[in-house]
Amino acid sequence: MTAAPAPPSPRRRREVIDALRRGTVPVSGLDQFAVRLDRFLPALDSDLDLVAGGGSAFKAIRGEYGAGKTFFTRFLAERALRRGFAAAEVQISETQTPLHRLETVYRRITESLRTASYPPSAFRPVLDSWLFTLASDAAAADPALASAGQADQDAATALLLERRLEAVTRRTPAFAQALRAYHAALVRQDHATADALAAWLGGQPNAAAAARRSAGIRGDLDHFGAMGFLQGLLVVLRDAGHPGLVLVLDEVETLQRVRGDMRDKAFNALRQLVDEIDSGHYPGLFLIITGTPPFYDGPSGISRLTPLTQRLATDFSTDPRFDNPRAVQIRLPGFDRTALLELGGKVRDLYVAGADHPDRVAGFADDAYITELADAITGSLGGKVGVAPRIFLKKLVGDVMDRVDQFPDFDPRQHYTLTLSGTELSEEERSAGSPSSPVPGRAADIDLDLP
Repeated sequence: MTAAPAPPSPRRRREVIDALRRGTVPVSGLDQFAVRLDRFLPALDSDLDLVAGGGSAFKAIRGEYGAGKTFFTRFLAERALRRGFAAAEVQISETQTPLHRLETVYRRITESLRTASYPPSAFRPVLDSWLFTLASDAAAADPALASAGQADQDAATALLLERRLEAVTRRTPAFAQALRAYHAALVRQDHATADALAAWLGGQPNAAAAARRSAGIRGDLDHFGAMGFLQGLLVVLRDAGHPGLVLVLDEVETLQRVRGDMRDKAFNALRQLVDEIDSGHYPGLFLIITGTPPFYDGPSGISRLTPLTQRLATDFSTDPRFDNPRAVQIRLPGFDRTALLELGGKVRDLYVAGADHPDRVAGFADDAYITELADAITGSLGGKVGVAPRIFLKKLVGDVMDRVDQFPDFDPRQHYTLTLSGTELSEEERSAGSPSSPVPGRAADIDLDLP
């Protein structure tokens, strides 16, 4: 049995409730209402142990829409943050973050990087923490530095920096060169140059050219350079006190909709990343991708690249009860009615803990009413429980409990009628709607004047 999570702070509770009210997945506090994830935790904790010990790991998360893929990865990232890891989540898209352009992916990693102490982007604080740690380690190695001048202390730090960056220098000289120049700029208090170099280290394409020239850096970051920069980032994180990085590449299934040649390049980039992880080139990296079953099995998915298919192949022909959480690809079972009701109860209890009128909310949004609301929403979505969680929680928080908490005479059984408009539903939720009562926004709602 997993120990019950500690009660969240008022701020964290508010952030979770606000996200659910908007119909989005919170970025933290997910342990407060996680449902049926215990079976995966021993294997995932074992992977985190491996990564923290200098290894690397890869997982492919598989699930239908509504199965909770984003929730699962953010839950895992939050679990890793509590162990000192850093985390980053990158949304793959054809236009903004194409997977075959790893220089863009790397930039998104640094922009979304977070730690337990710093929200995104934590890249610059991590750099400064790394330099502070180097200075502390240099002083610990030579007690005489405590009484030495600042110049001697800076020189000792620079010497230790060189030793720590030996492996990075062999793989990506430009990253190590920029780190040296960044340290030198801070020593001479040239903050403009330090800012520009930090931006370039973070993959930003418009870093000041003058600062790059002063560091002896030429050219822009490319696909292959980005793989080396990621390795350098892992070194910096480890020396800054973070045992590893949990990197989530979300919505990878969108690759099925891009042009064929771009899709093949993206799959090859993913194959390259997986192979590099297996070869031990990214110590401290836990890479996770998410996708729907058609992405893993369909003709427009990874089956287009046989080597990648072979690496991710997992047998799901047995009863889901016996799925192997240690496998390279793990299947999220999705929600059934019992799980949906359990989820609603947990969110209700979380809301009550911070409500202005907790007794009133608990009384009106009791288990019986949560069951009625869940069944009504599921019925409006064609009986498909799997696509119901997002809109169910949005309605429960924003339409029901908020009103009960604010208006003394509001009774949801008398004053609230469930409505689902096309504008608030996702494409998958609209598609699940019953044909007999189409949700606005579906093709069935369009009148055609045909002869």
